[in-house]
Amino acid sequence: MNLVGVEAIRIAMPLVSPFRTSFGTEHARDVLLLRVLARVNGVDVVGWAECVSGDDPYYSSEYVEASLDVLRRYLVPAVAAAAAAGELTPDAVAPATDRVKGHRMSKAVLETAILDAWLRGHQVPLARHLGAARTAVPSGVSVGIMDSVPELLAAVEGYLEAGYVRIKLKIEPGWDVEPVRAVRERFGDILLQVDANTAYTRADAAHLARLDPFDLLLIEQPLDEEDILGHAALARAVRTPICLDESIVSARAAADAIALGACHIVNIKPGRVGGYLESRRIHDVCRAAGIPVWCGGMLETGIGRAANLALAALPGFTLPGDTSASRRYYARDVTTPFELDGGTIAVPTGPGIGIDPLPEMLAELTTSRTWLLPPS
Repeated sequence: MNLVGVEAIRIAMPLVSPFRTSFGTEHARDVLLLRVLARVNGVDVVGWAECVSGDDPYYSSEYVEASLDVLRRYLVPAVAAAAAAGELTPDAVAPATDRVKGHRMSKAVLETAILDAWLRGHQVPLARHLGAARTAVPSGVSVGIMDSVPELLAAVEGYLEAGYVRIKLKIEPGWDVEPVRAVRERFGDILLQVDANTAYTRADAAHLARLDPFDLLLIEQPLDEEDILGHAALARAVRTPICLDESIVSARAAADAIALGACHIVNIKPGRVGGYLESRRIHDVCRAAGIPVWCGGMLETGIGRAANLALAALPGFTLPGDTSASRRYYARDVTTPFELDGGTIAVPTGPGIGIDPLPEMLAELTTSRTWLLPPS
C-alpha cells in the first residue's frame, strides 16, 4: 500500500443529554477524525478512523490537542518514513511508531485509518479480517450519574423499552448502593453492571461488598488504573466479578492482570490499547484463559462505532458491550445512524469499517481540517 496523504478533520458533536461520570460531565465532543488517502493494488482508496481522546486529560493523559500534535509531529512522519522505505501494511504501523511512548489513542486512530484503507483496497470487511463469529452483536447502554434516583429510574425504563439488553450504571462514592438497589428492585432480573471509573480505593472494599446482594454482572474498574494488586485483593474480598478497563493497555497487561487474579472479566476499548490489532491480541489472551471480554464505548460517532461492532463480533465477546444505537448519544450522527433491532446492532458488511461520513453532515459539523501529510 502506498501512503498518499493524511488529513485531520475536527468535528463538533453535541450530545443529546449531559453524560456524567466520576471524571466529569460531558455536553459535547470535539471529535478528531483521520482521513487517509492511499493507493492499494493501483487503486485509490480512502480510509477513515476516529480518535477517542477527550477534550481534557481527565479520563486519560491523552486529549484532542495533544493527539493532533503527536500525530503531526511524530506518528504520521514515522509511518510516512516507513512507507517510503517499503510496502506499507497495517501490521507495520505499530513498529514504526513504537519509539513514541504511550499515546495509544493517537496511535490507534492512525493504525485504524490505514487498516481501513488497506482493507478497502482488498475488498475485505474489518469484521472478517479480525475473525468475527456473528453478524449482529447484543447492545447494552451506559447510564451516567444523575441528580436523583427517580431521574435514574426513568432513564433506565426508557432504555429497556428501547430494547437494550444490558444496563450499566456509572457509580462513585455517594452514588452507588442506593441507586443500584433502586434499579434492581424496580426492574427485577435485568442484566445489570456498574462502572466506577477508578473512583474508589482499597479502603472501600467493605463498602463495595455491599453491592454483592444485587447479583451484578461485574464491577468495572473500581480502583486506580495502576493498582493491579489492589484489584487482586478486592477480587478476593467481594463476590461480584471484577472487570478491568483502564488498567488493560495491552495484551501483556491483560495476561499479567489475569495471572495475578486481578480480574474475572476484561473490557476492551480499542483506542485505549492502541488499536484493533492489539484488541484482537487481548481478546485471544483472554479467551485462552477463559476470561470473558466485552467492548467498551467512548461516545463514538458512527465512524468509531462501526469498527467497534466489528470487534465485538469476535467469539470471545460473550457479554453485551457499550455499542449503543447512534441516537443514544447524538441527535444526528456524522454517518448513517446505527439502529437497535431486537436488542442487537448489525455489524457492517462493507469493505473496511463498512461506513463513510455523510458528505453533507461532515461539511456541517467540521470545525477545522489540517493536512498532516499533504498529498504529493
